[in-house]
Amino acid sequence: MDTPTLLIADDEKATRDGLRSALEEEFEVFTASNVAEAMNVLKAEPIDLLLTDLRMGGDSGMDLLDQAMALPQPPVAIMMTAYGSVDTAVEAMRRGAWHFVTKPLNLDEVEMLLKRALRSRKLESENKQLRAQVSDNTGLEKLAGKSPAIQRVIDVVRQVAPTRATVLIEGESGTGKEVVAHAIHRLSGRPAEKLVIVHCAALAPQILESELFGHEKGAFTGAVQRRIGRFEQADGGTLFLDEIGEIDASIQVKLLRALSERTIERVGSNTTVKVDVRLVAATNKNLAALVAKGDFREDLYFRLNVVRVEMPPLRARAEDIVLLAGSFLKEFADENGRPVKPLTDAALRVLRSYPWPGNVRELRTAIEHGVVMSNEPVIDLHHLPASVLGEMPVFPMLSPVAASPVTSLEGGKIPLAGGGEFNLHALETSAIRAALAQAGGNRTRAAELLGISRRTLQRKLKEEED
Repeated sequence: MDTPTLLIADDEKATRDGLRSALEEEFEVFTASNVAEAMNVLKAEPIDLLLTDLRMGGDSGMDLLDQAMALPQPPVAIMMTAYGSVDTAVEAMRRGAWHFVTKPLNLDEVEMLLKRALRSRKLESENKQLRAQVSDNTGLEKLAGKSPAIQRVIDVVRQVAPTRATVLIEGESGTGKEVVAHAIHRLSGRPAEKLVIVHCAALAPQILESELFGHEKGAFTGAVQRRIGRFEQADGGTLFLDEIGEIDASIQVKLLRALSERTIERVGSNTTVKVDVRLVAATNKNLAALVAKGDFREDLYFRLNVVRVEMPPLRARAEDIVLLAGSFLKEFADENGRPVKPLTDAALRVLRSYPWPGNVRELRTAIEHGVVMSNEPVIDLHHLPASVLGEMPVFPMLSPVAASPVTSLEGGKIPLAGGGEFNLHALETSAIRAALAQAGGNRTRAAELLGISRRTLQRKLKEEED
């Protein structure tokens, strides 16, 4: 991998030289003392990261930020200043800054921020590549991922969508079955026609029969006029039957006929109506197992299962979690009129480790929660839903052993000595004290050892004092 490029813009030579010396092992470093020099570098070199002072003599770092963000390939920008304020930070981020740090600088903190910013840039680049692979009007962009499991789904969807074949989508709740149905419709030869959706489990059998096939006036109590069903509404387009494993046996018979003969009869009528419908069905159940138990018709199963799409659970495509999270961060930041904030390393570790029983839908909700709850420049552990944090200790490197004084801190693990009952609060306190001792009182370094943000560490220390 190419060495990432960094431009340091500061009018103080000592600051420029100090940062260059500290960072040149990790980055290819360029420097500038004013806005004009910085822009010359940005136009001549592919700069990944920009670290700029807010005030450079008579120049403003805000002006440099504006010009840098207007470039075709803007760098990820971090603003630094000795004149820090909340208003300044908000204004810098509004103009496109990724983060904001105050002087005097902590070199460890700066290096950590730059590496995190670089990961953010890489994630954004991967998202752009995925969007280029799947056009925004296909629906496939919502299946973001580079895992083999999701790529197989995308390949099958592309192959089957232009045909008339019936598709059965199986997978756990929240894996994106309806997203696939939309993509199949958009990539079909009939995208301009209707996509009609029926959630089968939400309706009683008699209501579902009328919903699907329609009814004549007087067919049953309350049928005061003729009603066109969903099959007729979807004529020429696509009918998506979600949770098809829940339909009653009597409706299965009528559905089999509709698929076999491409005709229906409204409830209360003997008249046959021809329909031209592409059927896509989905279920979170194993239909083959239901057939074996006698709970689902075998002949209907074979009619539905012409092409099967198996949606992988999120735990089977863990390499996609960060990519999906990045996509949702942008979506909800845009929706709520907020800047796109990065996830801290600790938050990312939780997202990667959590088993996601609710799959992509649960991840999406967790990220929306984080975007809404964060009033900080980042999204940290305490911004995530309690349900997600509840599956994993705040300090994942700790072993559930006795909460006694910490003897050492080596290799990122905290060994404990002594006896007594396990107590999570005491263990957390011991971990914090050990990390601070190991870091010589440096809170930024201690936070890194613990895998949390400096702000979170400060909050926990304040809680201990109170």
